[in-house]
Amino acid sequence: MTPLLTIPLLAFVLTFVMHIAALKLFPQWNLLDFPERYNLKRRRLPYPTGVLAVDSFLIIFIYLNWTNFSMQEVGLLIGIFLLALTSFIDDRRPIPSWLRLAFQVLIALLIFATGSRIYTITNPLLANEFIKLDSWIFTVPIFGNLPILSGIFTVVWLMLTINALNWFDGIPGQVTILSTIGFLTIGLLSISTRVNQPEFALIAFILAAISFGCFLFDIPPPRVVLGDSGSMFFGLMLGTLTIFAGGKVATAFLVLGVPLIDSFFVITRRLINGKSPFKGSQSGEHLHHRLLAKGWKPKHIIALTASIGFLFGATALFLSSFQKLIAGIILFFMMLGLSWWSGRK
Repeated sequence: MTPLLTIPLLAFVLTFVMHIAALKLFPQWNLLDFPERYNLKRRRLPYPTGVLAVDSFLIIFIYLNWTNFSMQEVGLLIGIFLLALTSFIDDRRPIPSWLRLAFQVLIALLIFATGSRIYTITNPLLANEFIKLDSWIFTVPIFGNLPILSGIFTVVWLMLTINALNWFDGIPGQVTILSTIGFLTIGLLSISTRVNQPEFALIAFILAAISFGCFLFDIPPPRVVLGDSGSMFFGLMLGTLTIFAGGKVATAFLVLGVPLIDSFFVITRRLINGKSPFKGSQSGEHLHHRLLAKGWKPKHIIALTASIGFLFGATALFLSSFQKLIAGIILFFMMLGLSWWSGRK
């Protein structure tokens, strides 16, 4: 068996075993969720088990790179640690939204400054033409020359993926299955003949195995609660991996189109109503809230989300840049239609 199979399998087993242990240990450590906060009538569950996904990835990643860490990898590891720490604290005792936002910006800037950046974006309207993001350079001690537009793009993109998946975590299993599809898509694209980046494919497949391991315990009725620690970690890694591996942003957008576009609709409605776009999600705002109100069962909503992500993610493997733009427009109007229909009384 090749490392593309054996190492992800090891990551899956490690994640699965950690969850089995957490079912016993988390209650003993009083690491349980707070169903009363959301008027849920069920027993308290182990929470936040998203830290197990972080631990699994760090163990495997550090093992693979123990003797040869680049600055890019060090920046990523520090970013993961900072996000996991703040998310875990927020899961146990909520911290102000502005502080969470500040840490996210800091993490995105760190990941960018240490080497995870895009210098050009393919122009979807003109074949073989690129939009340059390295025209303006800012020199910083230690980190050297930093392209300003690339930095802005990186921060905005990572903030979108982190928060879109976090806000979409209103139904157990939804984030973990969509993350699995996203990582698998990036991995398959990375080993395709036109890209040929097996090292990034391995990372993507490891993350797919970890997220699927979480999904098995997260699927309704859940046995654990992922928490911000898990949803934000998967959002960070999906966003970073698309940059890390050379700018697969269009592909990631098609896979994550449901939470990204849904978040865009929610933020737009909040701004129109004079509300802060950074406050916690309220019942009735997101697509899954509206579908639940219409009588859909959680498993049906997960199936819808996963089907759309799989459909657009799979087609993205074979599309040109212009075709991905068309697919993105189709997905936007599909989501607009679902949002309108689900919001009808």
